[in-house]
Amino acid sequence: MLFNVLVIVSVLLEVTMLKRFLLFFPYLADSFLRTRGSAVLESSVRVSTDRNILALTLLLPAVLLMYRYRLYDPIFLQNLSPNLYMLSLLGVLMAYLMLRLLLYVLLKPRRRFDFYRLAHRAGYTYFILLMLLLLVTVGVLALVHCNDLTIRRFIYIETIAVYAVFLLRKAQILSMSCNPLRTFLYLCGLEFLPTSLLVLSAVLL
Repeated sequence: MLFNVLVIVSVLLEVTMLKRFLLFFPYLADSFLRTRGSAVLESSVRVSTDRNILALTLLLPAVLLMYRYRLYDPIFLQNLSPNLYMLSLLGVLMAYLMLRLLLYVLLKPRRRFDFYRLAHRAGYTYFILLMLLLLVTVGVLALVHCNDLTIRRFIYIETIAVYAVFLLRKAQILSMSCNPLRTFLYLCGLEFLPTSLLVLSAVLL
């Protein structure tokens, strides 16, 4: 029941955001195709604000996808009731985001902060891109009656592909103010560490 209610809420929420998304989409495509696209996006307060709101509203569909296709299914969550399992997934996602934010604050440079902040905020843009791809893919595969295992594989493949492009763009943005070694160290601290902890928690716990 909770899942069905949240699906309805999610659909209604995204419908209300449709106009903002259509206005934002050219900037999304530009950020994907070229590094400077992220700077153009951030130069507009209206567009960057709409981007942040869109990313926030897509957290709920992300949790629903994680729940429906068991994208994050460690042993310590498997014996929970469906409602508690879904709430635990939300907690895991929020913990992951809070860890990323904490590392972002701790590793903040003393100088030339603009490119560092730009690289961080690009994550919001690529999260929207990922969710757009996943929702379309899941919708199409569900219509042709693919099984859950096949759909889960497509989700993992698309997630890895979008994350790889995001890492490339983030490295390119950071390289505008950092040398290659420092750029790599930032990626290790800001991206590889929290993502590795998330994956290891799913595999080992």
